[in-house]
Amino acid sequence: MNDIKVMRILLIEDEKKVARFISKGLTEESYAVDVAYDGEEGLFLAEVNDYDLIILDIMLPKKDGFEVLKTLRNKGVATPVIMLTARDEIESKVHGLDLGADDYMTKPFAFSELMARIRAIMRRKQEKADNRLQLGDLVIDAVTRTVTRGNKPVELTNKEYALLEYFIRNPGRVLSRTMIAEHVWDYQFDPMTNVIDVYVNYLRQKIDRGFEKKLIHTIRGVGYVIRE
Repeated sequence: MNDIKVMRILLIEDEKKVARFISKGLTEESYAVDVAYDGEEGLFLAEVNDYDLIILDIMLPKKDGFEVLKTLRNKGVATPVIMLTARDEIESKVHGLDLGADDYMTKPFAFSELMARIRAIMRRKQEKADNRLQLGDLVIDAVTRTVTRGNKPVELTNKEYALLEYFIRNPGRVLSRTMIAEHVWDYQFDPMTNVIDVYVNYLRQKIDRGFEKKLIHTIRGVGYVIRE
């Protein structure tokens, strides 16, 4: 079964036990997860980084979840948001949804339900986007997560797929190692490692090997670019 996955999630949750539970589960599902423990830090991360989804608690120190969400929407940040709360009042749910939340979950909840909510949100998001990404004879179906080159299927790991999708959504744009790390991994990624170069090499072996026209190119001293 090919689940629709997001690449990078921001979790804003001050209860560290809950945060560890959610972060561990998402990481095991191959998502990159950044965690903030108060509203101010969460708002800062949401404004400076590119996330595919934000999981936002309401009862937060420094800035509550409602204030964080309102600020993000006022600044034009359209990232999907799932709100978490211990409250079960209808008024709180209505208020959160009116401010621009995409979904609402009351604690405690089963992790499997959270995953189902995430998949539902990402399906709706992807229905609005172009699900077929193409560069030359390289084609990606973003819904089924299938990749072909020259009509031949290409088998990729979750991380390889995430890296390739980031490349193909930015054709012709030189992507630095920092940009790649921030989008495909998370902010705790060690920039001193050569993991990015290793994964780019994995992609080259699967995408370019055996083809006369190479798509993935190194820009020496800067990063990488995908282009015909």
